[in-house]
Amino acid sequence: HFSPHHDLISERLATLYQMMRGEFDIAIVPVTTALYRLAPAAYLAANTFFFKQGSRLAAAELRKQLTLAGYTHVTQVVAPGEYSFRGGLIDLFPMGSALPYRLDLFDEEIESIRSFDVDTQRSIYKVNEVRLLPAREFPLDETGQTRFRRNFRERFEGDPSRSRVYKDISKGVPTAGVEYYLPLFFDSTAIITDYLPQNTLVCLQGDLMQAIEQFWTDTHARHAMLRGDLANPVLPPNELFLTADAFFGAIKPLARIEFERISPSSSKGEGRDGG
Repeated sequence: HFSPHHDLISERLATLYQMMRGEFDIAIVPVTTALYRLAPAAYLAANTFFFKQGSRLAAAELRKQLTLAGYTHVTQVVAPGEYSFRGGLIDLFPMGSALPYRLDLFDEEIESIRSFDVDTQRSIYKVNEVRLLPAREFPLDETGQTRFRRNFRERFEGDPSRSRVYKDISKGVPTAGVEYYLPLFFDSTAIITDYLPQNTLVCLQGDLMQAIEQFWTDTHARHAMLRGDLANPVLPPNELFLTADAFFGAIKPLARIEFERISPSSSKGEGRDGG
């Protein structure tokens, strides 16, 4: 019945975006966090943009992101979801943005960023930075609401109008705890490896199997306690989290290092023997 603080959601979305673009060296992730099913990468790509004057921008990477997000390449940008490349100028109208932006590049450096008018195509004002993130980890527009209602009716029996979350989402209200219905907003969800570059090196430390088993024991106990509430039905855990087999299967294609834990007694013994 509780949702994360908005600042936490914002930072998590920003982190996933950076992971998707390979813009960091190391990410430290608790295994129980890695079990959560996530919004598809295409959703994040469509709604997340970071641009700053003076920073470098790889046009090819931006094209990949826009293609993944389903943006349309046009000769003249006039509506959200459109972009245009004209030499050293990039016009982009992000989804959810009130205005489009024009990026003037010098080689791969952003020389200036300006908003512009879609009717006159003239620049309006200069900005130093564009930081656009989705407001939430799921879409709450008309399309998102419709998909949620359809999936909700398919998953749960009974009158959906009795459910608080169903009524709130139908009104566009992000009710508390709605994050545990995230799969209902999408046709399919993603997992953390969907956001990792193909050359990622995964390092495993500690007894992950024990941690995952304990997580699932607690999760099943909570689900058993809550599943009888017909007014607030809950999704089965396997729709929200990865099992141990699914997690290890997901990281199997990636290069991997496993660190073994050495007990203090064995390390002391090595020291006495000069090892």
